[in-house]
Amino acid sequence: MALSRRDVLALSGLAVASSALDASTHTKSQKNSTSTDYKAPLPDTKNPRVVVVGGGWSGLSVAKYTKVFAPNADVILVEQRHEFISCPVSNLWIVDKVKLEYLTHDYLQAARKNNYTYFHATAIDLDKEKQILKTSNGNIHYDYLVFAPGIDYDYSRWTKDIAFENRLRQEYPAGFIPGSEHMTIKSKVTNFKGGNFILTVPAGNYRCLPAPYERACVIADYFKQKKLNAKVILLDANNAITIKEQGFQTAFKELYADYLEYVPNGVITKIDLDKKVVYTEFEEYPFEDAAFYPQVRGAKILERVGLAKDAKNMLEANINQLTYEAIGAKNVYITGDSRPMGFSKSGNTSNTEGKYVASLIAQKINKTQKVLWQSPVTSCFSAISIEPEKAIYIYTEYAYDKDTVFTFANTTSSEEWAKDGIVNAKSIYDWADALYFDMFS
Repeated sequence: MALSRRDVLALSGLAVASSALDASTHTKSQKNSTSTDYKAPLPDTKNPRVVVVGGGWSGLSVAKYTKVFAPNADVILVEQRHEFISCPVSNLWIVDKVKLEYLTHDYLQAARKNNYTYFHATAIDLDKEKQILKTSNGNIHYDYLVFAPGIDYDYSRWTKDIAFENRLRQEYPAGFIPGSEHMTIKSKVTNFKGGNFILTVPAGNYRCLPAPYERACVIADYFKQKKLNAKVILLDANNAITIKEQGFQTAFKELYADYLEYVPNGVITKIDLDKKVVYTEFEEYPFEDAAFYPQVRGAKILERVGLAKDAKNMLEANINQLTYEAIGAKNVYITGDSRPMGFSKSGNTSNTEGKYVASLIAQKINKTQKVLWQSPVTSCFSAISIEPEKAIYIYTEYAYDKDTVFTFANTTSSEEWAKDGIVNAKSIYDWADALYFDMFS
């Protein structure tokens, strides 16, 4: 089943209406200026202004909880999307287990409910000295600025050819930046007729460690339920499953022996898109369709404004790892999946981390006692089958040593899917409902 007409119209209608309004606002603002360097159409305030760039799990949490902890703050969420679409739980949408409405949420509702301002724009530059964020819809002066821009993909290990990279992005998207990429993958899966379907797992600390393995499981189960002559080939650049190894490994062997081939050390050396063949150091894999997930890096806006580490460090944020304060920029914080710490790049991690960063900013605004470091929390459920629905689970916090090297702490897991899988699967929805409510209501 391809995307429903309702799904498409629900999104395109929002985008068209919002784009028309944005264009009108932008034109009116430019009429008052002879250059593109103009003030954003926002009311002035005498209160401390906190600007949050990025409306993902971390940015939404920072925006909401800054107002909770410092009610007098003027909080503005700058986000380039018109609506929120969740990356967590999206694998279940790809195989028709949830509706698009379940993943899609309203930025305006979040702003109304939590008493901050949603400002539709793209951050494009930063004046650190004057404390001005430059956006596609004008300049915003801030007292405190939070970047929570997420990730970008790094295709450089596969190709230096921009045209080839664009083909990968457009024809075989990774599906780890929510929205159109997921729609494309859903269409690929639900219209698949047979053959090899290639998925990849990147090296390094990529977004949502278990998600590629979960995706492989649910797609394999989908092919199995449809009785297709099809196989998922999962090329993992790592030498073993990176997380929840017992649960995924047993699922691969016991549930999907005929529908899923797991390839550790599957480092791609070449992709021939015309012949539809992927080459590794040891083997070549023909494919009918694919979703290529490259390594990730910090969002490019951080590099553009001079707040990223070097390429060796994945161009992630250059910050004090305990306070999230940017190195070389006063009153600027960077949080979420662009952080350099070895935390899981996941929704729950970013949500809990966002609350901590909000408390740090509120402490400065309120001039209260210094806030002690708080560990983010990773609570993660992964589906391993869809008929019946079963899942595995991990919970962890983090600790650090004197050199600020972070390790897992207080870790528990539930990977015996034959025993606990049905209960864990129900918990996926309980968890999502709670987090969506926390951010949007």
